[in-house]
Amino acid sequence: MSQQEDPRETGDPIAALIRSLLKELGQDPGRDGLLRTPGRVARSLRFLTEGYSQDPIAILNDAVFEETYDEMVLVKDIDFYSLCEHHLLPFFGRIHVGYIPDGRIVGLSKLPRMVGMFARRLQVQERLTTDIASALETVLRPRGVAVVGEATHLCMMMRGVEQQNAFAITSSLRGVFSEDPKTRAEFMELIRHQRRSFV
Repeated sequence: MSQQEDPRETGDPIAALIRSLLKELGQDPGRDGLLRTPGRVARSLRFLTEGYSQDPIAILNDAVFEETYDEMVLVKDIDFYSLCEHHLLPFFGRIHVGYIPDGRIVGLSKLPRMVGMFARRLQVQERLTTDIASALETVLRPRGVAVVGEATHLCMMMRGVEQQNAFAITSSLRGVFSEDPKTRAEFMELIRHQRRSFV
C-alpha cells in the first residue's frame, strides 16, 4: 500500500480501477482532493448497483394478500435515481405504478421498494419500465398492469445534444390497460392528478 492510498481501498478492484482512470485523465490520485476518491466511487457504485443482489419476486411475495378488491390501485410519483448503462451517468425522475387486482393485492410500500431495486442496476428507462410491469404481472397475476416513467437524463444534458429541458416518458401497459381505452384513460388521468396537502 502506498503511503498516500486510503487504507479502506486496499485490495478493492473497483477502487484500483478508479485510481487508474484518474491517472488516464491526467490527474494525480495522490493529491488531497482525490486521495479518497477511488474508495468513495467504489462504494458509491456498489450502492447504485445493489439491485442486482435483490430478487423482485421475493420483495413482492413478502406482502401478497388475498383480497376481493377489484378496482384500480395506483401509487404515483415514486422518485427514483438510476445509472444509464450507455454512459454511466445518472437519470432520475418518477414512476407511476397501477394495477387492477384479480383476487390478490400487494402491500403498497412494496411498489416503491421494487422500483428502487430495479433502478439500482445499470439501466435504460425503457427496460426499467417493463421490468417493473413484468414483476408485478408475474407475482399478482392481475387483470392489468400499467407503469409510466418520466425521467431526466444527464447523458442528454451534460454531453451529446446538451438539451437542458428534454425529458423522456416511457410506458408499459398490459391486460385491461392495453385492451380497454376507458381503463387506460382513467389511469392516465389519475397520474396527472396533483396531490393536495392532507394537513
